[in-house]
Amino acid sequence: MIAFASGVRVWLATGHTDMRKGFDTLALLVQETLKRDPHAGDLYVFRGRRGDRVKLIWHDGQGACLFTKRLERGRFLWPSAADGVVTISAAQLSYLLEGIDWRMPQKTWRPKAAG
Repeated sequence: MIAFASGVRVWLATGHTDMRKGFDTLALLVQETLKRDPHAGDLYVFRGRRGDRVKLIWHDGQGACLFTKRLERGRFLWPSAADGVVTISAAQLSYLLEGIDWRMPQKTWRPKAAG
C-alpha cells in the first residue's frame, strides 16, 4: 500500500481513458479537460476502457508519480457524472483499489459482548 498525505484530495476522471498515456499526457488531460492544476498535490485516477485497469497520477512536490493497477478478476466500480470529475476520500480510494464497492462499503459484524 502506498501512503499519501492525510489531506490529499482524490479526483476520479469519469468515463474511460487510454491506458497508453503517460505522465505528460495525463497531466495535460488534468489541466485541459478536468480544469485542475496537475502540480497542486492532488491525486487523479483514470480508468481504462475495459474497467480492469486504473492509473493514478500525483505530484509530490518534487516530481510526478504514476501508479498503475490491474485487477486479475472483476472491474473497478466507476461513477458516471456529467461534469467529468468526481471527488472521493482517501479511504474510498483504498476501497476502490482493493476492488471493493467504495460507494457503500459493508461494515463487518462485531460482537456486543464477550463470551
